[in-house]
Amino acid sequence: MSASVVTVAQDGTGDYRMVQEAIDFAVPLCNTRRIVIRVTPGIYKQPVYVPKTKNLITLAGLRPEDTVLTWNNTATKIEHHQTSRVIGTGTFGCGSVIVEGEDFIAENITFENSSPEGSGQAVAIRVTADRCAFYNCRFLGWQDTLYLHYGKQYLKDCYIEGSVDFIFGNSTALLEHCHIHCKSGGFITAQSRKSSQETTGYVFLRCVITGNGGTSYAYLGRPWGPFGRVVFAYTYMDACIKLVGWNNWDKVENERTACFYEYRCFGPGSCVSKRVTWARELVDEEAEQFLMHGFIDPDPARPWLAQRMALRIPHSA
Repeated sequence: MSASVVTVAQDGTGDYRMVQEAIDFAVPLCNTRRIVIRVTPGIYKQPVYVPKTKNLITLAGLRPEDTVLTWNNTATKIEHHQTSRVIGTGTFGCGSVIVEGEDFIAENITFENSSPEGSGQAVAIRVTADRCAFYNCRFLGWQDTLYLHYGKQYLKDCYIEGSVDFIFGNSTALLEHCHIHCKSGGFITAQSRKSSQETTGYVFLRCVITGNGGTSYAYLGRPWGPFGRVVFAYTYMDACIKLVGWNNWDKVENERTACFYEYRCFGPGSCVSKRVTWARELVDEEAEQFLMHGFIDPDPARPWLAQRMALRIPHSA
């Protein structure tokens, strides 16, 4: 079944003027057909909510630099067209964009929380949905920029920036060929796996990590949950990364359970010999499970990621 396509344009030349209008009116409840929402260039200042009842949505822009979804909520100040009973409160409810509908795709879109530095938790996007994919997107903010809360997600060719815990949550996510930028001293990841039985974790594969000048001021991550699991593989790390690499969140007991791994990374911030003793370099056999799409798409009988890639639609189509 072919996808249905609608257009959002602020100047009134499309089917809708705002992204939320397209979600509310163009996507039927419990839809079984993919809806492509083409978003024309512009800065769209409005919180966006994709509810659990609306799956199979694609947001497609032309260039992420030109198509920006932005809002300025913080954990202590939430203004949203939905009630807090629907979207939640605190960090959970403050996302500029909140995605709870499964099988969501975004391409060539910027997701921004425009709150200034020092505003505390200020999420650009929260993803609480399974089988979601992001291609050539940007995620802009300071603290808690990208909340990969639940489900399985794939991010490719994306740019993510922030300072404190700016990629966090307890989903199973593969970030491939992404650019991670540390705007100031802090922590890149805060993964919250709570037990060794959970299959969640974040894998950064062939990524690039940069910083705003200076040396040794950012950690690769800290465990928000005691079994937090993060892998950096074949990733360039510039001098912004602290040589110790990882932080225990001021809890020595986390050192016994956190799973923080690196594999064949390089660059001035990748000095394995200086890392904390409770993080380690994987050997080839251990790394294999993290280097393939099977980490987030483990069922060969029901693959989802290849289908997402096939669904990428040129904006001019």
